[in-house]
Amino acid sequence: MSWQRISPVDAAALIADRSPVLVDVRDAGSYQAGRIPGAVFLDNQSVAGFVENTDKATPVLVYCYHGNSSQGASAWLSEKGFAEVYSLDGGFEVWRWNYPVET
Repeated sequence: MSWQRISPVDAAALIADRSPVLVDVRDAGSYQAGRIPGAVFLDNQSVAGFVENTDKATPVLVYCYHGNSSQGASAWLSEKGFAEVYSLDGGFEVWRWNYPVET
């Protein structure tokens, strides 16, 4: 199991081509204010259910504010058995200036 960093351009292609599970690890208020379309909110309360109920073979794209916290979350998810995990470089702050978001 491993994870890797991914640029916003490559992440957009991954979303279009392979429909990864999108994971937002920011705080709940930031998630409610705006997120990548289709993203799920992951926090300490929801992570166990996510790990238990998500297909480990499906790609996972994790993002945070700026791309730092998502690296730790990506490594952790990889350790939990997810086969293909990506951390979005630049996080939501870079994404929102170049790609669609939902509220």
